[in-house]
Amino acid sequence: MTAARTSLAPLTAAPLTTAPRLTVVGNPGHRRVTLFAAAARAAGLPEPAVLPWLDVLRGDYRLAPGALLRIESPGEDEAVDRLLRGPALGEGYAPTRVEGTAAWYEGLTSALGRLARAVQETPGARLLADPAEIAVMFDKRRAHRLLAAAGVPVPRTLGGESPSGWAELKERLAAAGLRRVFLKAAHGSSAAGVLALEFGPRGQVQATTSVELADGQLHNSLRVRRYRSEAEAAAVVDLLAPDGLHVEQWVPKASQRERAADLRVVVVAGRATHAVVRTSRHPMTNLHLGGARGDLELARAAAGPAWPELMAVAERAAACFPHSPMVGVDVLPTGGWRRGLVGEVNAFGDLLPGLTGLAGGPAEGLDTYGAQLAALLPRSCPSSRRPDPASPPPPHRPAPPTGAAR
Repeated sequence: MTAARTSLAPLTAAPLTTAPRLTVVGNPGHRRVTLFAAAARAAGLPEPAVLPWLDVLRGDYRLAPGALLRIESPGEDEAVDRLLRGPALGEGYAPTRVEGTAAWYEGLTSALGRLARAVQETPGARLLADPAEIAVMFDKRRAHRLLAAAGVPVPRTLGGESPSGWAELKERLAAAGLRRVFLKAAHGSSAAGVLALEFGPRGQVQATTSVELADGQLHNSLRVRRYRSEAEAAAVVDLLAPDGLHVEQWVPKASQRERAADLRVVVVAGRATHAVVRTSRHPMTNLHLGGARGDLELARAAAGPAWPELMAVAERAAACFPHSPMVGVDVLPTGGWRRGLVGEVNAFGDLLPGLTGLAGGPAEGLDTYGAQLAALLPRSCPSSRRPDPASPPPPHRPAPPTGAAR
């Protein structure tokens, strides 16, 4: 990342003393923005202003004094994506393309660095997250090294420099004795550029992925497919490699009702507040790829006395990012739900509509956005009271024009 770490105190340790003037850096109209705004209204707060990612990337904005900025994902907006990856992909740009993630990462982190400097130059303005930590979370190699160094249990990796392509990858996997691995685009998200790669005893190759190889290009697809020829697998890897690869051992997950299962755990202010079981009939459990939410109570029963440790593993991973009041941690349960490894830590891992906090926890009855606001608001502020889930939300107030964030 080009910008130095900001000198912001972590809000996990010190809630605000007055009601905040919230501004969301996001894509106007996206459900992430609208769900957070709904949580703000339910907490009795004014409608957050919206600072569009397009303006941030173009440098066309001014911050209001005293603004408290929440950074949302820039994803799922073609105009934003084109600004980030378009120069790298050229005439072959398409929003479904998988390649170009290194350019996307460079553009995102550079924009966050400029935003951090703008915050420091604006009286009273603050960020709700650290751009330097977001940069680490969006580099799977750096995040894995940070977690491992902190003693957080993580899968074994291939190690060393990113493989330059299929030939080097195959040689190094054989030398390491790794026959089943997950290969991930270093800066990918939402399972884009992920291959579950298997080598058989007689040289067979199988790659399970949502990546579609078409006319020498890679495209995201909602259909998970299997490539069973080495030539196809090699072509996919060779196209992914220039953007950087993260290769880790394929750890057999726990199961639920004969489906592979893992956990997305949302950690707010250092506490595991929400958890969802994700299940699938194929190796990727992402819900948008046909995965389904599993039974949380069944998972807790299967884990038994090990359940608190699974939550503690997520909290230990979150503690590696002390200036990020919220992270989503992917916990890979193994050994019949008795042990957990951390697969990834997600800067924007809270998009779980309809999910309320863990029973008996600090966010019981609140969704992921309400939990973050409750942790942020001053305890003496009337709007910090938990909303009654059975009561109707406050009347909707029209959002201010996006220019209000300038």
